[in-house]
Amino acid sequence: MKRDLQPHLAVLAANLLFGINFSAVQHITHGFIQPFALNLIRVGICVILFWLLLFIYPAKAGIKKEHLPRFLLCAITGVVINQLLFIKGLSLTLSIHAALLILVTPIFISFVAAWLDKESLSNWKLAGLALGISGAVLLVAGKDRSGKAENVLLGNILVIINAISYSFYFALVKPLMKEYRPTHVLRWVFTLGLPFMAFFGWSQFQTIHWENFGQLEWMALALIVLGATFFAYLFNLYGINTLGAGVTGSYIYTQPVFAAIIAVIFLGESLTFNKVIAAALIISGVWLVNRRTR
Repeated sequence: MKRDLQPHLAVLAANLLFGINFSAVQHITHGFIQPFALNLIRVGICVILFWLLLFIYPAKAGIKKEHLPRFLLCAITGVVINQLLFIKGLSLTLSIHAALLILVTPIFISFVAAWLDKESLSNWKLAGLALGISGAVLLVAGKDRSGKAENVLLGNILVIINAISYSFYFALVKPLMKEYRPTHVLRWVFTLGLPFMAFFGWSQFQTIHWENFGQLEWMALALIVLGATFFAYLFNLYGINTLGAGVTGSYIYTQPVFAAIIAVIFLGESLTFNKVIAAALIISGVWLVNRRTR
């Protein structure tokens, strides 16, 4: 029983870390680290940790030359565009908004996969897309002055573009996951994405005043870099390998719950009726898109 429970606890912990990440990013990007510098730190440390895993689990370190272009595309869509826009968007909008908008990712993944694989779309999937977009539009168009949001509209738009970029990454990385171990794929995707992060984030990194960091800021940075990036990725991979992608993916619904509770308590954000309706629309859309027909 304990062994059966472990992967569920690991995936739940990953989504709890993702939920905490929304508020941690909000806190640290307001006066301590600018968004692009935070991404450079996040990706740089994770690259080191992923390569250190080779000492614990020895394996071949290289990749085939013919796979390099696909790895590069995965790095651009899954690390560079995805993470740059996510952190920047989250720094501008509200944690609850970002957490709910992230839920549209499975909808975009389904439609990108159908487009690339030239599959027909069922009426259920189209209805799910309509519901998901309706919920996203309700959030994007709504006005909310709670929390520390600087530009809710722009932040929401950047988070949605980030979700679309990740959807392309998800479709592109599937063949690589069949060819290599998941940790090996992540190692190279992050490594190839690091030079781009350095290009965008180095100037902001040089402006960080580390002497202004207190215990709370160091904890937030550790949660973002180690918790919500390195360990959360590994926990999710463990869940996918033991529980399957479907069960692991279903835990994404816990993210906005964790994010909302933390944001209301620590950031002073409000859980309005509009947000509840938007959440219901988006979750219904995701359910319809993933609904299996006979």
